[in-house]
Amino acid sequence: MNGPVQSLTPWVTEKFISAAPLAAAKALESLATHEALLLLKPLKAESLVACFNPMDAVKAAAILRRLPARQTAHVLTRLDVPQAAKIYQAFSQPQREKLKTLLPDSLCQTFAVANDWPPESAGAAMSRDFIVFKTDNKVGDLIEKLKNIPRKKLPVACLICGKDGKPKGLVRTAELSFYGAEVLAGSVMTAVQGVSAQEPSLQAVDLIKQGQPIVPVWDETGKVLGVLSLAELAELPAPKKRFGWF
Repeated sequence: MNGPVQSLTPWVTEKFISAAPLAAAKALESLATHEALLLLKPLKAESLVACFNPMDAVKAAAILRRLPARQTAHVLTRLDVPQAAKIYQAFSQPQREKLKTLLPDSLCQTFAVANDWPPESAGAAMSRDFIVFKTDNKVGDLIEKLKNIPRKKLPVACLICGKDGKPKGLVRTAELSFYGAEVLAGSVMTAVQGVSAQEPSLQAVDLIKQGQPIVPVWDETGKVLGVLSLAELAELPAPKKRFGWF
């Protein structure tokens, strides 16, 4: 490597991206696509997401379409939904068709409408980083799956959905050890309330204040698209002074 790539190599690291994702994104935007690829290919998915979230969507699409399709799909599922939708729409039709074989149908449908959501909507603010189990999953199976997740990334709660993909309740992760391994998730879940993707994200504030750890965000059919938690709501600019609990 030489020229601008060589000068950026010491800085485009996992540590630098974690500390200054916007600066890393802007630096990578200034490079030719093949140069950016040389720097990004060795990075973990978490760092790729941090770079692509603030990056120009057209540039991000140009880079991502040169990565293996499975890796691209993996990154898209973890990006902020509005940004992922912009990138997805910037792909060529053949590329989108290929990704449709790797992405859930509901997510592809979300990408088609996400850019129509208002900036302050629940859909624009939600996180796709959540875990869902079915009502007929056993608690022992839940615990086994969660064991494979790094402790710092363990969710505070898991959503429990029916066979129709609609949320029926939630189970707090810390409480799972109190139940027998053969007990069904549906029998130990607590009620959950949610908001639609088009509604203002602040609709979830009262639910969080009342003690609900996560608030599901659903589409017009009631299927889960993502979640809102204190982490997402705390990043909203307007309410920081209005709600002292942030």
